[in-house]
Amino acid sequence: MTERIFISSVQTELAEARRAIRDFVCGDPLLRRFFDTFLFEDLPASDRRADDVYIEEVRRCELYVGLFGNEYRSEDALGPSPTEREFDHATALGKVRLIFVKGHDDCGRDPRMRALIAKAGGQLIRRRFASIPELTAALYSSLVEHLERTGRLRIKPFASAACAEATLRDLSVDKLDLFLARAQSQRGYPLGPGTSLETALAHLNLLDAGHPSHAAILLFGHQPQRFLVTSEVKCAHFHGTEVRKPIPSYQIYKGTVFELVDQAVDFVMSKITRTVGTRALGPEAPVEYELPREAVTEAIVNAVAHRDYASNASVQVMLFSDRLEVWNPGELPPTLTLEQLRQPHASIPRNPLIAEPMFLARYAEKAGTGILDMIARCREAGLPGPEFGQSGGQFIQTLSRPRPTATPGVTPEATPEATPEVRLIRVLAGEMTRLQLQQALGLKDDEHFRKAYLQPALDAGLIEMTVPDKPRSSKQKYRLTPTGAAKARRDT
Repeated sequence: MTERIFISSVQTELAEARRAIRDFVCGDPLLRRFFDTFLFEDLPASDRRADDVYIEEVRRCELYVGLFGNEYRSEDALGPSPTEREFDHATALGKVRLIFVKGHDDCGRDPRMRALIAKAGGQLIRRRFASIPELTAALYSSLVEHLERTGRLRIKPFASAACAEATLRDLSVDKLDLFLARAQSQRGYPLGPGTSLETALAHLNLLDAGHPSHAAILLFGHQPQRFLVTSEVKCAHFHGTEVRKPIPSYQIYKGTVFELVDQAVDFVMSKITRTVGTRALGPEAPVEYELPREAVTEAIVNAVAHRDYASNASVQVMLFSDRLEVWNPGELPPTLTLEQLRQPHASIPRNPLIAEPMFLARYAEKAGTGILDMIARCREAGLPGPEFGQSGGQFIQTLSRPRPTATPGVTPEATPEATPEVRLIRVLAGEMTRLQLQQALGLKDDEHFRKAYLQPALDAGLIEMTVPDKPRSSKQKYRLTPTGAAKARRDT
């Protein structure tokens, strides 16, 4: 028997959030077994007063989900706004109430809505959200907790369940701080570096009775593969169009989900053809890759974020002479078809507790737009749109590589095997900060950049610090050494 969720709020500013909740609950393989939803917009035309319908549906539901934004809406002859009447009625009937407040502060909020939020806060614990991924992740945790508390769910979903034998000591405070710094600068996340481990994990719903969840280990673990062996990513490069031994290049990458994405993207970009223009328009020679980096990144982020982590299979990234294939364990939710991927669609993440931090760190963009962005990037590059398929419990994304062509004024590099430090000196122009170098390389994970790019280039004498006596100086920049400049000239 399913429980009915009443999705509150008739505020126009929250229309997208209401639809996102409905689509998320109906599309999630776990939640749709236990819940259905009521959304006023789904009702057909009827000869009934809207406020009568609201109150009747609150009475019929088992759970009340209240979305409180900035608007209050005008009071009418019945007194308070419809949103407040719904909340009061749910309270009087003893319904389970889950309240989600838009925004991390109350700036610009109607005073009457602030009063309603304060009233709700005096009765229960509220959660704040600034984006759809934050909302769906928080709702997911709340609904799972409700199912556990009522005894309907005896085994937690894999991502939210405690990771066996793992403790808080198995999480990296440094990795968490780097994430918080990025989430705060990129998305305005309210918590910043220096936040205690327990506080940050609780805010991200990554604790299970005080223990780190599988999602916490995958996001911030010192060695995630110590606990989740198959969370690694396997990358292979074939010169032909088939899987055939010997494999010219094969790498197995380990680390957090952020590190896995950066390493796999690096693998692909280092193997595909690139064209290098002249320095006529500036000190840095323009470089274009045959596959758009954004499309490659999106395909790999999709595989890492939405894979089935309970599976014994791993994500596979395979580069052939005519295409790139990205395979991940797991299939689309039943409510989403392969054809719908090519149209605007709801985001139904398999792992919302992993997808939300990846959104906050800007590895993923607005909910439901990633696939469309990938299609757009490929078409802008003159390539066919990506292909999507499912086979043997695997979701497959395929990006076509172009046929080699000669372009006047540019130098093609058919199969570059440049090391990371060489790729770094190719983009270094004048003096650049660490952040500027990362952005030029399209890298987001700070630790991967430091270990794979920056330190090897320093050790090889290709670059040097502008403030060598203070390596951690906020004014630190990097520039080419004579050796690095000569190598950069030879390579371009």
